[in-house]
Amino acid sequence: MTVSMCAASSLPALAIEGLTKRFGAVTAIDSLTFSVARGSTTALLGGNGAGKTTTLSIILGLLLPTVGTVTVLGEDMARHRFRVLGRMNFSSPYIDLPKRLSAKENLTVYGHLYGIEHVRDRVAELARDLDMGAFLHRPLGSLSSGQATRVALAKALLNEPELLLLDEPTASLDPDTGDWVRSYLESYRHRVGTTILLASHNMGEVERLCDRVLMMRAGTIVDDGAPAELLRRYGRQNMEEVFLDVARQRRDGTLPGAAE
Repeated sequence: MTVSMCAASSLPALAIEGLTKRFGAVTAIDSLTFSVARGSTTALLGGNGAGKTTTLSIILGLLLPTVGTVTVLGEDMARHRFRVLGRMNFSSPYIDLPKRLSAKENLTVYGHLYGIEHVRDRVAELARDLDMGAFLHRPLGSLSSGQATRVALAKALLNEPELLLLDEPTASLDPDTGDWVRSYLESYRHRVGTTILLASHNMGEVERLCDRVLMMRAGTIVDDGAPAELLRRYGRQNMEEVFLDVARQRRDGTLPGAAE
């Protein structure tokens, strides 16, 4: 049965229900349930080992869940992921692109993989937008970490995805370039209507970009709210303090540091 365009637009961009992933005796994520509204920017936060990367990998179809469902843009990823893979994308500075290829060659190859028309024009547009002209023709392996981060972001934007997953999108960038990238992501979301799921350890970035924050610990979501709401709930001045409270299991007045 085909979902009408009107009905599809009212569905969340991402819906996760009862998601569990086990690696042998280790449970990486446990009965995770949440949804992400279309056109929003949502942060998925947690310390190392909280389950963020596993969750993103399952959303992308790189890992199969042990239990549970993932629905992206109205499609069940277990059955119909090829219907939506071309409508989503992912960026992480921790996943290498081919280092022998130049930045332009990398983007051109991925542009063809995504079936983009006028790939050359799209690559040139992103090179201008992300200020990559000085290193566009250099092998990726010769680039600084900040330059490689910009190439990874450009790769993620090639197909103008409806769902964009970002893992530490400004890692390794100097403060000025990081601020510029955040401004670009803000304007891009408003212009294109992209839904963004962001994993980041930069709490200033989270406060600036995100409508909603999902706090993870030990594979589960332990809190959920807008940044301003979480600041009030924990009686804190910034999201870094909230992050530390959650990581140290200080919850809502029950332990030192949370709001009375």
